[in-house]
Amino acid sequence: MSPGALIAFVLLLFAWSVLSGRLERLDVTGPIVFVAAGVLLCNGSWAVGEIAVESHSVHRLAEITLALLLFADAARIDPQDLRRHAGLPTRLLAVGLPLTFAAGAGLAAMLLTDLPWELAALLGAVLAPTDAALSASVVSDESLPRSIRRSLNVESGLNDGIATPAVTAFIAAAATVLGAGAFEDTASGPGVGALVDLAGGVAIGGLVGYLGGVMATRARAHGWIAPGGQRIAVLTLGVLAFLVAEETGVNYFVAAFVAGLAFRAGSADDDEGATELPELIGRVLALGVWFVAGAALLLDGLEVVDWRIALYAVLSLTVVRMVPVAISMIGAGFTRPATLFIGWFGPRGLASVVFGLLIVEELPVDDPRVQTVLSTIVLTVLLSVIAHGISGRPLTKWMHGHEATSDEPDHAVIRPATPLGGGGANR
Repeated sequence: MSPGALIAFVLLLFAWSVLSGRLERLDVTGPIVFVAAGVLLCNGSWAVGEIAVESHSVHRLAEITLALLLFADAARIDPQDLRRHAGLPTRLLAVGLPLTFAAGAGLAAMLLTDLPWELAALLGAVLAPTDAALSASVVSDESLPRSIRRSLNVESGLNDGIATPAVTAFIAAAATVLGAGAFEDTASGPGVGALVDLAGGVAIGGLVGYLGGVMATRARAHGWIAPGGQRIAVLTLGVLAFLVAEETGVNYFVAAFVAGLAFRAGSADDDEGATELPELIGRVLALGVWFVAGAALLLDGLEVVDWRIALYAVLSLTVVRMVPVAISMIGAGFTRPATLFIGWFGPRGLASVVFGLLIVEELPVDDPRVQTVLSTIVLTVLLSVIAHGISGRPLTKWMHGHEATSDEPDHAVIRPATPLGGGGANR
């Protein structure tokens, strides 16, 4: 990122922090603002700076951002409550996610007929995981039933890591078909090693998060920790789980999410402010990723959009997501409005952007077939940012009129998100 682009982003961040509450009441979310600003400020003859999307540092920024948000989201969930109510999240992950991936790959094969099956499958895998950040207003809205919010949060937290082995495997397969050479994976290994990588991510995340939670809680009880020290300690746990998993060669997205769950389990007290720092930093970095996406991905990605890509993007956000969710929820005892609501709130966001940046790094972007895949990802994410951002508040009110909430204290299940940019699905 050039100095001019960095200055523009910092000024925009200040303006957003001052006006965010007002803008969110108008359903203008952070991603919408920062994507639009990236397009306007870093493209054309009037551009204040430039951003090279091929830069490894951009990809690194997106990965760390996603890991921090996964950690913070998981740390707001009560593991004991999750064990008692694991039915729907398990259905969404074990049934809904594979069906969504298969439907997305099949639709790509039918509509985008110039793609080899490896790229069609890659597209389905990239757009299968949902984004917890873009569902922030739903997950933190206490007027909704906790079962819905819990399920969306856990699903979006884990499906990024679960999808990563498939993404890396199909990038490797596509690299061979396109003559790009061997692919060295990042978050997880392809093939049979994916299961080992997932298990390794769970083990490292669980160990780092639980031990860190126990140590931080005891230090606080003995008065060893300075004011604000616990927040810094919690931040380091999320980063540590990410770095250790990466160095070990296992799935670091899963490690980050599990570390958040384990930290909450290892914390004897329920300090709502403990995860404030990683969540706040994650949100700021996420706005940076959206700014980069607008500056360096959007216009190039939309250049080759045709009716097939547009139709795929619309179907990916609706039928491809909602039908598998409905199938996975058969017999779960949820009403039709709840099923439709959960099916709709499957926004595509940071995970798909991270995977898109990985494609830019590893595959020949001058190949028309790769351009088709990237354009489809860009358009789908753009439509999701707009559609899910605008619909978050109205549909939450609609759901509140159809579903009753229980009398159980809400903080026992999911802690509220930190205030900055917290409403309106905008992390």
